[in-house]
Amino acid sequence: MYSARSFRVLRPGEATVLDVGLPPPGPDDVVVRTRHSAISRGTELLVYRGGVPASQAQRMRAPFQVGEFPGPVAYGYLAVGVVEAGPDDLVGRDVFCLHPHQTRFVVPASAVSVVPDDVPAARAVLAGTVETAVNALWDAGPRVGDRIAVVGAGMVGASVAALLASIAGVRVQLVDVEASRAGTAGALGVGFATPEDALGDCDLVFHTSGTAAGLARSLELLGVEGEVIEMSWYGDRAVSVPLGEGFHAGRLAVRSSQVGMVSGARRARRTYADRMTLALRLLADDRFEALITDTVPFEALPETMARLAAGAPGLAVRVDY
Repeated sequence: MYSARSFRVLRPGEATVLDVGLPPPGPDDVVVRTRHSAISRGTELLVYRGGVPASQAQRMRAPFQVGEFPGPVAYGYLAVGVVEAGPDDLVGRDVFCLHPHQTRFVVPASAVSVVPDDVPAARAVLAGTVETAVNALWDAGPRVGDRIAVVGAGMVGASVAALLASIAGVRVQLVDVEASRAGTAGALGVGFATPEDALGDCDLVFHTSGTAAGLARSLELLGVEGEVIEMSWYGDRAVSVPLGEGFHAGRLAVRSSQVGMVSGARRARRTYADRMTLALRLLADDRFEALITDTVPFEALPETMARLAAGAPGLAVRVDY
């Protein structure tokens, strides 16, 4: 019988780590001992604060979530570990899984993706975030020479900017209210500006700040017939969208992008597994190390989530086991 330590949100603003028993693995399962996980500040803090709307509770479920919103609930989806038991071709391999923060877990072998040999396990925790960025680029279809802004330099926005930087001739500017994010932009090889100094006449703007002000500024940065790719998740917050002024005259557009479905532009030819495999392969790029700005031990997760909810700065927080 396997057991584990699991992070749980007991109720909004309160969390703990507790002992749990694991089901015996079946013939098609793997037992994974977790090495690292990462905190998705946007979604996980929304869960921690109790901000998941009842109407979206089912859509917001993580693949291996335990419990229901607002709690007690085990939530998370950025885990990397080593396979201790399972099919021979997986035993001993590092794998990525969309699993909550837990020291060990049992899942179907089909639910894990092998981490490539040239991708450090500690960096592979970003696979879910890079997968989100891949889907957004599939949705947007950026072209050679485009003028692009990414408003919001968090984990997702930085990942989007990193992928855009490899397209020939593009002007990519990462935009954030925190001037300190200029260092992240430099490490990724893209430009940086605060909102008031951002370059306009954009063909595309990816919005990831999760704020109404960020969305308004994103629309202002567009050129004629430009498009905002809205990637922010607002939970139960109402957001005002400025559709007056130049919105209609400029024939502007706002389109959502969300990782729960493979982009319609690739859905007929790419599976979820294909998308994840691509995200993991892209993480061989050392630039993504710039996204991991903090590391904490697993047992410190309750205190860490409280600190993040209070506004602690930084990008990805890696949890080490």
